[in-house]
Amino acid sequence: METGKPSRAGGKSQEEKLMEDRVAIFIDGSNLYHALRSNLRRHDLNFAEFATRLCGSRRLFRTYYYNVLQDPAQRPDGYREQQEFLAILRKTPYLEVRLGGTKVTQGISVEKGIDIMLATDLLYFAWNDFYDVAVLVSGDADFAYALQAVKNMGKHVEVAYFESGVSKDLLNVADNRHLLSQGFFRGLWAGKRHVKRRRVSVED
Repeated sequence: METGKPSRAGGKSQEEKLMEDRVAIFIDGSNLYHALRSNLRRHDLNFAEFATRLCGSRRLFRTYYYNVLQDPAQRPDGYREQQEFLAILRKTPYLEVRLGGTKVTQGISVEKGIDIMLATDLLYFAWNDFYDVAVLVSGDADFAYALQAVKNMGKHVEVAYFESGVSKDLLNVADNRHLLSQGFFRGLWAGKRHVKRRRVSVED
């Protein structure tokens, strides 16, 4: 008889069960971009490695990235740089890009439909049992009710957030939380730090 190993009589261990969990990651792209720029002064994130770190030993089902498509007529430079960024992003394994539009109101561009798109996917994929755990990368309070609905379906919900600018309502709903500190991003950058000069935003 082997010693030093946990009994298997009761079935799979808790660690083995966790490894079987299917994780879906939902990224609020604009929120993440601005938080990275504000807190870490860079945004050249390796999204594949980022997803792997959030999953840990669990299985990644898919990462969904949501943002607004820049208007080439209003911001041609921003549109061009965003297209370059999206071309790289779309090469990331198991990642899908979801783009919404903008509506100009009194000369100001406003996001249109991004929050609804993300919340709808959260709920639809949970209802169809595509994942066991949802990880939301955002600090936006608008997603708190959708996360609660996902919990009510028997799924686990986690929030990856920066300490500044996160909604307490969002954290209160979460089963687990990932603090996106400077140390969390160690080894997750895609390239060298950008020089400090004015650049057109590719994601805001």
